[in-house]
Amino acid sequence: MKFGFLTGCLQGMTLEQKMAYAHQVGFTALDVSCWPRVNARDYAGSDIDVEHLTEARIAQLRAAEATYEVQFSSLAYYDNMLHPDPVIRARYEAHLKAVIVAAGRLNVPLVGCFVGKDQTKPLDENFDEYEALFTELVQLAEANHVKLMVENCPMPGWQADGLPGTISYSPELWDEMFRRVPSASLGLNFDPSHLRWLHIDELQALRDYKDRIFHIDAKDVLVDEQALRRYGLFGKKLHRAHEEDLGFWTPVIPGLGDINWSQFYGVMQEIGFAGVLSIEHEDRRFAADNQAVATGLEYAYHHLAPIITGFQSN
Repeated sequence: MKFGFLTGCLQGMTLEQKMAYAHQVGFTALDVSCWPRVNARDYAGSDIDVEHLTEARIAQLRAAEATYEVQFSSLAYYDNMLHPDPVIRARYEAHLKAVIVAAGRLNVPLVGCFVGKDQTKPLDENFDEYEALFTELVQLAEANHVKLMVENCPMPGWQADGLPGTISYSPELWDEMFRRVPSASLGLNFDPSHLRWLHIDELQALRDYKDRIFHIDAKDVLVDEQALRRYGLFGKKLHRAHEEDLGFWTPVIPGLGDINWSQFYGVMQEIGFAGVLSIEHEDRRFAADNQAVATGLEYAYHHLAPIITGFQSN
């Protein structure tokens, strides 16, 4: 099974340098961050300039994949596709379409994105707008031999009150997503950490949506049950340290949180998952610089690789 990481966590490096690092550690895949060159998102990166992708650059990247024995598992661009400002929304939509076309040209099978939410409108209107937009996006993906996948983070940092900033974070909402846009080319980039802090059974969700899970993010979480009993599931409202600080959950490197990855990987094997497991590094304790980020990535690698190898040898 291919095993990699989302590239945006490493800053100030070329994509080829990230590929060389991945090969050195033992990773075999990269989920390539493809935000616009100018953006203000945290954890974002722009490792491929999809707006200006030339045939010469495509040839360079394919040669580097062969040299470093690392494949691109997905092109990643996560913004609020239902943003209430129509000018911003149009810009996000145009960029996502450019990412989809670039993935087709690079023979990358998947593009990862968010749905988002317009907080000024009720849920049914959000789903109406989602249906119109994602029907078009999926058709573009299919025309370019690409599948589109939605990551299930609720994005509480997008809202001042810390409430969900997307309409795509739970099995209930996935059912409506897939009912509205039933194409087999639309699925999930499955992140178990968010399900865990939302108190949704990530193992049952993995089983229930096995046909819609295209890619899996390896990200862990620490849930402080005592703090949860103080703040409630809606989270802390006052004196938040940062926009995602709900007071009772913290994203961490796999192996340092609450998820039993051996059990989780066992269910991946049970459902016949044949895609890529990819570390999404958002552990603030390993984020001061690239050396710290690499320490986190390598800790996660050495925690997960023996689990993967152990199952493969059985």
